[in-house]
Amino acid sequence: MAEELNISNNVSKEQKYQELLPQIKGLVSGEADLIANMANVAAAIHMATNYLWVGFYIVKEGELVLGPFQGPIACTRIKKGNGVCGAAWLTKQTQIVPDVDAFPGHIACSSASKSEIVVPGIIESEVGFVLDVDSINLNELDSIDARFFEKVVGLL
Repeated sequence: MAEELNISNNVSKEQKYQELLPQIKGLVSGEADLIANMANVAAAIHMATNYLWVGFYIVKEGELVLGPFQGPIACTRIKKGNGVCGAAWLTKQTQIVPDVDAFPGHIACSSASKSEIVVPGIIESEVGFVLDVDSINLNELDSIDARFFEKVVGLL
């Protein structure tokens, strides 16, 4: 396992993700523990992107419970259907929110967050966890992020 990431500077988001994906595959290959893999994935994405917050919520006893993350202190529990994370859990679909203030029921864990994407992790036909990424910029998270994060979630 590598101890650091090798990501080119001054490349497009798409190119950055093309470089990052095989490195994330290397981080999770051979490791069966989901929490350990989530921790490394959150760290790798955070290091490569500098997004405000990158982390996971895990479905436990009918709630999303905070899992491994990188960034400011976060909300600990989220109910199904509440906020962007709860919407992704409810719909089993990736949620891209260009402006969190315009999202009905948004849960403001950090007032610095301006845009957000949440990708559900499906385990045996049910959402087992979600990957949540927040940015300090409006409209920063988009379909390019969605494609990459969906591939990453698929590795877990």
